Amino acid sequence: MAGAAGHGGAWAQGTKLWTVSRYDEMERGTAEGVAIRSDGRLEAGPATSLLYETVGNYVWSVAADAAGNAYVGMGGTASGGAVVMRVAPDGKAAKVFEGKELGVQAVRVGSDGRVYAATSPDGKVYRLGATAADAAVVFDPALTEEKPKYLWDVVQAPGKDLYVAAGAPAVVYRVPAGGGKTEVAFRTVDQHIRCLLMVPDGTLWAGTDGGGVIYKLKTTATGSTGKPFAAYAAPKREITALAMDAAGNVYAAGVGAKPAANAAAGQPGGMLGPGLPPLPVSGAVGVTITFSQPGSATAATANTLVPEGSEIYRIAVDGSPQRLLALKDDVVYALAFDQGNLLAATGNRGRLYRVDTGMAGRFTDVAHLEAAQGMAFAALPSAVGGLLVATSNSGKVFRLEDKPAANATYTSEVFDAQGFAQWGRVEAMPQSGPAAGGFDLLERSGNVESPLLGWSEWAPVSKAGEAAAVLAGGRFAQWKAVLRAGGAVESVALNYLQKNLAPVVDEVVVQPGARVTANAMPPQNATVQVNFPAPASGVPSFVPDANAQPLTAQKDKTGVTVRWAAHDDNGDDLIFSVWYRGVGERNWRLLKEKIAEKFLSFDSALLPDGRYEVRVVASDSPVHTDAEALTGERVSGEFVVDTTPPVPGVLAATLLAGAAGSPAKIHATFSAKDATSPIAHAEYSVDAGPWQYLEPVGRVSDSLEERYDFTATVPAASGTAPVADAREHVLAVRVYDRYENVVAVKTVVR
Repeated sequence: MAGAAGHGGAWAQGTKLWTVSRYDEMERGTAEGVAIRSDGRLEAGPATSLLYETVGNYVWSVAADAAGNAYVGMGGTASGGAVVMRVAPDGKAAKVFEGKELGVQAVRVGSDGRVYAATSPDGKVYRLGATAADAAVVFDPALTEEKPKYLWDVVQAPGKDLYVAAGAPAVVYRVPAGGGKTEVAFRTVDQHIRCLLMVPDGTLWAGTDGGGVIYKLKTTATGSTGKPFAAYAAPKREITALAMDAAGNVYAAGVGAKPAANAAAGQPGGMLGPGLPPLPVSGAVGVTITFSQPGSATAATANTLVPEGSEIYRIAVDGSPQRLLALKDDVVYALAFDQGNLLAATGNRGRLYRVDTGMAGRFTDVAHLEAAQGMAFAALPSAVGGLLVATSNSGKVFRLEDKPAANATYTSEVFDAQGFAQWGRVEAMPQSGPAAGGFDLLERSGNVESPLLGWSEWAPVSKAGEAAAVLAGGRFAQWKAVLRAGGAVESVALNYLQKNLAPVVDEVVVQPGARVTANAMPPQNATVQVNFPAPASGVPSFVPDANAQPLTAQKDKTGVTVRWAAHDDNGDDLIFSVWYRGVGERNWRLLKEKIAEKFLSFDSALLPDGRYEVRVVASDSPVHTDAEALTGERVSGEFVVDTTPPVPGVLAATLLAGAAGSPAKIHATFSAKDATSPIAHAEYSVDAGPWQYLEPVGRVSDSLEERYDFTATVPAASGTAPVADAREHVLAVRVYDRYENVVAVKTVVR
């Protein structure tokens, strides 16, 4: 074990291991140029640099020309936010378009080398020039019969025709290259055509919002051929991105849950998915249709997540579909291939993922962008290599290079040992060191949660897992991996030994008149709930565990139940002993020891009447030697043991003659005294009649001795049995103390 063992005090039982190996554990650390695979493997990620930062929040699209210039489509929340900036490879920017619309939803460099931009809402498609003044409209949806509100994408076919994806309603338009009349390539019952993909053979792929349907349409130099074919209806509502690999497989990203199909409206479902909502009648002359903005676009502008997450699908060349990946907390906004790898840009955590197309479910988190959403990709010329990534919240353009990051560093989250600890060897897989794993490890420790507040310096870890210097003992620790080209880290574990801490007894309560039995099932009205007292407002209390739930005890005059809450910060098993003493006494006397439960019931007859307190002692001896075991204790509040009834005085009674026609009365005096607890109440009965409540002299029953002076009415004789002497009556009195001990006396009155 690295480091020298400390002196003074004992250490906790057994060395423990803090291990980081799974993706969810690795994800909690800080990755700088490091990619995290879904199985937890760390490797050097692609080099990423900031190319351009806008003054706004939204970059919706990006494209790159043959010279490596980037065209950045921007937007805002007010009219006039639609701007396109041309950004040179050195980061210098010039404005080449400015419109009155909210944003530039799509920017494309066509096969003719020209730059095209589609704006929304109520926008147009523009062909851009060298300056903003050179922009020319090539498609105006206001001139079409459908008049769609949104333009989502634009692509150029090999024959130079433009295809425009529109929404509200969902239509794909063909804009002839020679400037002929715009025509509808196809339309659907969905709400929007969200994305387009034009492949080299002239096949146009389109993804919809509403039914999540992916269509394909063959195009020619003279226009589209045939009708669109629905290749796949995804389980998700909206298709946000499309991409194709070198083998001709098509990949699609789906987002959001589908609404239920509206069969009553006669709208299509099944393969084509659910249709639009019903068309409510407005007045008596027409109908109105409400189109909602796609969920992914709403999530980006509102900076919120789509609750249902997103999925990535592959449609093979033979048409068979397969789900490759499901992401619970991310919305996929863009897909692209780079060096044969499928990349996904997501929000709203700004993650870039490399999706393994050969193994469903496996992915690599390759970069964390300094923005909430990765919105779009653009491939740079092959001579330059790499991808551009556009982001929103905040609006930036990053360059993702085709080489690993020069400084790939991963820093783990801060580990809390829950107490002072001695730190030992580091175990890494594969084994660390220059010759083994292509990475170096460092570690540090401290006694405050933030490493910025007085932690030790980073200490290199040798190939054998030993720190170059003795790592200072403390409560917190952290490790860092520096990866070189080809290096990978699959797991890191740090050995540590906690300082043994004494157990803590958090609370003790005592309930006289209650007993807990192992298997008894008493009726509900014969039970007592033994609870811990509620803390006063603003006063800290112990943190209750599962044992702090109400404890049900059976009512039993001869029983006493002690209950306690205790914990050990080392997590050691505990054993308890319970002691008692009378109030005013010095010596504690053992009731029971080696108790595994956190309660004890005992017979109150074991203790003479009086006032007592108990002490509960917790020990971690089950996992420590006698020399190293530690204890903690707590003393209860005072409680009373009273099993003896009050002592009655003389019951004196005199018969009073009543007036003519009135019942006779009995006048009586009586006293009772208790040695331990106050007299609680008394009651009387005449001639075995019902018991009547009896107040003491002074009315308040609060003393060890109470006197009673009362007059009772003699009940009228009833029944048929002969009465030898109608002037003889029996008066009975019974007295209770506070603990329900009762004494009864009677006298014959003549």
